[in-house]
Amino acid sequence: MPKFIINGKKPLSGQIAVSGAKNSALKIIPASILSTEKITIKNLPNIEDVTRSFEVLTDLGAKITYNGSEANIDTSNIANNELNAKMADKFRGSIMFVGPLLARFGEAKFPHPGGCVIGAGGRPIDLFLEGYRAFGAEIKEESGKFYHIKAKHLQAAEYFFPLVSVTATESMMMTASIIPGTTILKNCAMEPEISALADYLNTQGAQISGAGTPIMVIKGQNKIGAGEFTVIPDRIETGSFAILAAAANANLEIINCQPEHIMTLLKIMERIGVDFEYGRDWLKIKKGKRPLKAHDIKTHEYPGFATDLQSPYVVLMTQAQGISLIHETIYDRRLLWTDMLSQMGASIIMCDPHRVVIQGPTPLFGKRLISPDLRAGIALVIAGLIAEGRTEIDNVYQIDRGYEKLEERLRKIGADISRVE
Repeated sequence: MPKFIINGKKPLSGQIAVSGAKNSALKIIPASILSTEKITIKNLPNIEDVTRSFEVLTDLGAKITYNGSEANIDTSNIANNELNAKMADKFRGSIMFVGPLLARFGEAKFPHPGGCVIGAGGRPIDLFLEGYRAFGAEIKEESGKFYHIKAKHLQAAEYFFPLVSVTATESMMMTASIIPGTTILKNCAMEPEISALADYLNTQGAQISGAGTPIMVIKGQNKIGAGEFTVIPDRIETGSFAILAAAANANLEIINCQPEHIMTLLKIMERIGVDFEYGRDWLKIKKGKRPLKAHDIKTHEYPGFATDLQSPYVVLMTQAQGISLIHETIYDRRLLWTDMLSQMGASIIMCDPHRVVIQGPTPLFGKRLISPDLRAGIALVIAGLIAEGRTEIDNVYQIDRGYEKLEERLRKIGADISRVE
């Protein structure tokens, strides 16, 4: 199993490019099932979860050519509607194949999806199951681990999400796009990845209005086409690099990004004393006065503070002057990793599973650590880069799931980081 070796406190500067969004790529790949035509996907991030998605799609019968950043997918000969249990168990994104399979074939079989363990009960899929039932599907469950969903006739529906969920919103939207009739979805998530997916489906014949707002109206079509989709820049990666630059007090230009997608973070960075400027597709973080000012955050659905940026922000607050309260409202267990920051020298008190208090600034010192999940993993990398001495991070597979060739890009801006077996 590979690990990262980081020698910290190296001056960072230069330019770093943002990859295509993981959370956009993992939705457009299953969306290819909605049409029997070929689709071309560009700006794909070369990450583990994309590879896993292609494995699932190939196992279903699709033909894929992939060069690391662009893929051509032909799903015309798919006849299988059952997800391979060993493949689907590897990543959370496997759940996104279920809606398109159900819409196209009226049936889908799948295991409980895998992925990061950052939610109580293994991140339940109740919202998805309720949504499929609203479309008229019957669900048979085997020991809470395997599901068989089937419908003689799927029907349009009006559905209110009891909890705001990005993936459930996208799954219902995709499913409804080829179910005749008018589906109305309420209390929808509003992330940019949802709007990008809806825009693509509309260019292929779907009729989706309201994407990016709490209410979506979908007039289902008998069939839609395919075509070309360009994955939008990864806003979480953009924010992670911005936080890295602020924590390291580095001059860093982040390119191929969309700063408008992280405006909540940028507003907070402005308040705590980070000097930056931005344009349509670039963001420059500049060296500034230290220390920064401590600032509380409370994670919230888009356009609020992204839960996926909470872990890197915790590291930033260890370098800020004063006391900050971090309140995680989206996922259980997502703050447990902060114990590793305490081992590195941070002053962190866990109030309860959803809140920690940080007293800063404190110097960090290198340690041997294990990445518990994708976002905590990038936070540990940031911590290692600003820490005194040597940091080892095991289980970097979790980091590879969402960040393409991370160590190579970081070395180009001056980081002393290497991957070893």
